[in-house]
Amino acid sequence: MADLDGQEKTEQPTGKKLEESRKEGKIAKSVEINSFAVFATGMLMVFLTQRFLSSRISDFSMNIFKNLDVLNINNNTLQSFAKDTLFFFLITLAPVLGVLFLVSLVANVAQVGFKFSGKALRPKLSRFNPFNGIKKVFFSTGSLVELAKSLIKLGVIGWFTYSILSRFVVASSMLVELTIPEIVKFMVQSAFELFWKIALLYIIIAGLDLVFQKKKFKKEMMMTKQEVKEENKQSEGDPLIKSRIKKLQYQAARNRMMQSVPKADVVITNPTHYAVALKYDGLKNAAPKVLAKGVDELAQKIKQVARENNVPIHEDRELARALYKICDIGDEIPSSLFKAVAQVLAYIYQLKNNKKKKSIV
Repeated sequence: MADLDGQEKTEQPTGKKLEESRKEGKIAKSVEINSFAVFATGMLMVFLTQRFLSSRISDFSMNIFKNLDVLNINNNTLQSFAKDTLFFFLITLAPVLGVLFLVSLVANVAQVGFKFSGKALRPKLSRFNPFNGIKKVFFSTGSLVELAKSLIKLGVIGWFTYSILSRFVVASSMLVELTIPEIVKFMVQSAFELFWKIALLYIIIAGLDLVFQKKKFKKEMMMTKQEVKEENKQSEGDPLIKSRIKKLQYQAARNRMMQSVPKADVVITNPTHYAVALKYDGLKNAAPKVLAKGVDELAQKIKQVARENNVPIHEDRELARALYKICDIGDEIPSSLFKAVAQVLAYIYQLKNNKKKKSIV
């Protein structure tokens, strides 16, 4: 499907988009998995508690039938009967309903993991727009697909249930000859058989739906090339801004470097392409240190600053090139260049001493 700009969604969703989708509650999950889990657990609970349920329902039914001939029907007795019936079913079914609730929760967590997101619970005004709701329900492809699925599922389960119940209807004709406990037992066993057979059917339905939901979610999360580029810009920064920042950082570093040139003992040059400013402090460093270096235009700028601040400039083509390639700003020169640099510094110091002697004379 093409997006509004005519671009095909051909790119796999990024981790960021999947995480944002998860925060909004949009996750690939199958409701049928929950239905299957509830059915299967309900089947197991009925099987494990069938004696308890049979006993409770039998006692309750016998108590009603036993008092029918003396029952005085009025508002008080009806209210009392409704209250007793409510408490009876709450007590009888509470364990089963509690387990089913936990199983439903576990089924959800097993599919998507446990993560609470308040963003999915935030109210949106668009959800209260009746026109959007009608459009989404009646005129969207998703709603039509879900409707078709529901009708197919209803038809399959209905036919399957009818084929089972038709046999039970025939068997129920014999109930008039059974006692109440036997009737209740028959009902429980029939319900159990119905549940486990429908649960087996739901295994197939849930499996197919899970595959469908994952494919559907993957397709919905696909991105265009432009969306991927925009997301990369947001996460890594706009290339133009990054380039501007790098340029400013380079200029700041260059300015700091040029401020160090007046402190140098000598600038070694080749004489046109390379320039390296050196400083030697025997009390702080074991070897001469590179204060600044540059090539071409920057080399000329270093030499200009050196001349303005009376820093000696010494031409040595090979040494200047070696210092530029081997050393970074702030590094001490390597031992392989000790001898060559020492000779230059000795010559510079000698020139300075000669100037001092001449100035004294």
